[in-house]
Amino acid sequence: MRDRGLSLAVALLLLTPPASAADAAHGKQLFAACIACHSESADAQGPSLKGVAGRKAASLDDFRYSAAMKRSEIVWDAANLRDYLHDPQAEVKGNHMPFSGFTNVGDAEDVAAYLQNYK
Repeated sequence: MRDRGLSLAVALLLLTPPASAADAAHGKQLFAACIACHSESADAQGPSLKGVAGRKAASLDDFRYSAAMKRSEIVWDAANLRDYLHDPQAEVKGNHMPFSGFTNVGDAEDVAAYLQNYK
């Protein structure tokens, strides 16, 4: 009986589709909407996101960040980029980004994947 249960568990694992990987190409398409605020121009509403992966939040000298973002102590990686892009206010309460987040977690994950290589 125990062997049958183990066989069933192994069969279920083999039949379970793998978790989908983030799609950076799709993330790049979605990021096009972010360029309105996160461009390289000096008068941009938001900070540059080039090289954001691995960077401490609120660390660019040429942008005036919210106190909440300065206090966050976040170092941007795939997971916290995804979480922030999904629900910015939940991740950094009181931040000033006027974007409510990607309702689809997969979209947030795709944009985070794109930002990992946005240099």
